[in-house]
Amino acid sequence: MPFRHSFGILGGDKRQLFLAELLASDGYEVFVYGFPHINFVHSSIQKVDLKTTMDDCRDLILPLPVSTDGKNLKAIYADEPIPLDDHFAKECGGHRVYVGMKERLLRSSPLWENVDVRDYNAQEEFAVRNAAITAEGAIGIAIGEYPDVLYHSRCLVVGFGRIGKQLSLRLKAMGANVSVCARKEKDYAMIESLGMEPILTAKIGEKVSFDLIFNTVPVVLFNRMVLQQFPNTIILIDLSSSPGGVDLEAAKELEINVVQALSLPAKIAPKAAGKVIQQTIYMMMRE
Repeated sequence: MPFRHSFGILGGDKRQLFLAELLASDGYEVFVYGFPHINFVHSSIQKVDLKTTMDDCRDLILPLPVSTDGKNLKAIYADEPIPLDDHFAKECGGHRVYVGMKERLLRSSPLWENVDVRDYNAQEEFAVRNAAITAEGAIGIAIGEYPDVLYHSRCLVVGFGRIGKQLSLRLKAMGANVSVCARKEKDYAMIESLGMEPILTAKIGEKVSFDLIFNTVPVVLFNRMVLQQFPNTIILIDLSSSPGGVDLEAAKELEINVVQALSLPAKIAPKAAGKVIQQTIYMMMRE
């Protein structure tokens, strides 16, 4: 555990609510800005203004993503927008600022060049732990959408990255028949060794006998030409980041059930997602 001091949490969503509670449970004094109507459990969590947060905290934690519009801090519980302008950047000077997707922050003001900004979203440990949450959430969605059991169901996982690996292993452990789309030969060998069927990504749509498809690739692989190869009884769960991997207009016309499941950790397990942020920041501080 890092040395004792105060944390300042500025803006965010449910993940930051749980993050504040987790930090307070570890004995830290926590200052939060942008949560005027939230009732926190721990008495050490103080709702304050921006100046007090800056004055009393060495380490500041900003949300993931730091902004959704490029102009204001993501702060869904705030009464008013919190501009990411030169004033905000100047106030953060002299602090360590932990942020998700820092490139969005850096574009908001040239003054960020003089601030110690650290991106927890870019850490491998963060990505792996978030992938585990996403995989579990995807299975939860599948159970809710699919009218049968996953045992012996025919599943296609598109992509064999962090999420694809964890998702395909979980589906196989549940007794599903799993195929995995991948581009690299080394992934083919691994997929086969795990008892799953590898499919070349370039040949997606040539085999169509699936009940469920999970897409993790943030490229529109499921265009009209590919989608029309599948029966409209399939359920396609898109886990990829924006802009997604499915031509939604074509899917609608073809009456294919597409479930957009972006940013799953924040939606289905905000406490676990908050803990991942906490663990990653602790690790970054130790390093």
